[in-house]
Amino acid sequence: MKHTNQTHFELGAPRDSDAGRFSTRHLSALGLQLVDASPQAAVRALLTPGSKMGFFINAHCCNIRQRDSSYAAALERATMLLPDGAGIELAARMGGETLSSNLNGTDLVPRLLVEAAKRGLSVFLFGARPGTAEAAADALIAKIPHLQIAGTRDGFDGAEDADAAVAAINASGADILLVAMGVPRQELWLARHQHRLSARVTLAVGALFDFLAGNVSRAPVLVRKARLEWVWRLAQEPRRLAQRYLIGNVTFLARAAKTVLAQSSANALQRRLLDLALAGSALLFLAPLLLAVMALIRLESPGAVLFRQIRVGKDGRRFEMLKFRSMYLDAEARRAQLLATSDRAGICFKSKADPRITRVGRFIRRFSIDELPQILNVIRGEMSIVGPRPALPEEAAAYPRRALGRLAVKPGITGIWQVSGRADIGFEKMIDMDLAYTKSRTLLLDFMLIALTVRAVFSGRGAY
Repeated sequence: MKHTNQTHFELGAPRDSDAGRFSTRHLSALGLQLVDASPQAAVRALLTPGSKMGFFINAHCCNIRQRDSSYAAALERATMLLPDGAGIELAARMGGETLSSNLNGTDLVPRLLVEAAKRGLSVFLFGARPGTAEAAADALIAKIPHLQIAGTRDGFDGAEDADAAVAAINASGADILLVAMGVPRQELWLARHQHRLSARVTLAVGALFDFLAGNVSRAPVLVRKARLEWVWRLAQEPRRLAQRYLIGNVTFLARAAKTVLAQSSANALQRRLLDLALAGSALLFLAPLLLAVMALIRLESPGAVLFRQIRVGKDGRRFEMLKFRSMYLDAEARRAQLLATSDRAGICFKSKADPRITRVGRFIRRFSIDELPQILNVIRGEMSIVGPRPALPEEAAAYPRRALGRLAVKPGITGIWQVSGRADIGFEKMIDMDLAYTKSRTLLLDFMLIALTVRAVFSGRGAY
């Protein structure tokens, strides 16, 4: 799945065109598949027909998952894992990924219940200390017109007899069950009894009932929008929450960073080994062709066989790129005079009628033979077999901000641009292609592009 990093799911029969559609994204830093959707889309998906069990995931939950195998197993059984908190957002960014929204329960559940009230669905509140679920229900009724409360039950004496609790919930006819017992108890309870519950939506909601009942003060909207809610909570209850929100967040982010670095190192090693294997094999196999081309170049035009040019590579580092010389020796000096004749829109210069190209040069360009010396750049580690084409320094200096993203990976001999039309593709479209590659590249994608390169070379499309 990593090649797209995103999966779309359909739940039940949606009431409108996209009601049951939502996306999930695999966060490499966490090893979890989380809902990647707007709050509206998440609510619509939860309320479509069919049984759903949803758990909210924050940094504290991830820390517990590391040491509690039963909780980790419960997460695997959830229909929807909902990202909650700045820690998850930061962990995603460490892995070069982004999530559409922070779906924290204190905001999402009331939104869910507003929509449930419109649809005539009822809710059962199960959990928290005696009296808290009732107070939370009263608060919800006051805020959400026409909301149907099917019943309430505390999470202490009311939860001791699981059979009685399940029977009471089912007898209420509730469509939605909210369970507030704290992590991981609430998730373990739901995972254990989900198959016995008639409610079509079950959610583990942590301290939500306490927030609604006024037992715990909630961070102001501005603090939540600034992703500093954990700081607010720490200020309210410093002793009890220091371990969870301060040390816990630091531990969680350190573990996420370590995971990302380990995966990056493994991926980089695999890609480097692939590059060396392919480049070494190509150099041996193509040696006769390379020698023949070198001889033809020298026969037509005196001078060096190889053309050396400074290009911009990964992270803006410059290197000397090698090509077979396909132009006369004064080509670089004449470039400025020909810029106005470029056949290509944008920054990069290309001209079909470029007078600087030799006869041998036109042939080796037509079949991309002029690029073969870059095998040596690959062996030296300056380039990869697959990647965006390396830019000239003056081109990179003129890049718009978003185009700088193509410098996040090593440049390549071939890539999406090369197999899609090469010089026939405009600059903006080339950037779109390269950015898409840098965000979703995998070894499988690289193999596909290498295979497509063979076809592109023989077609000669866009090669001049």
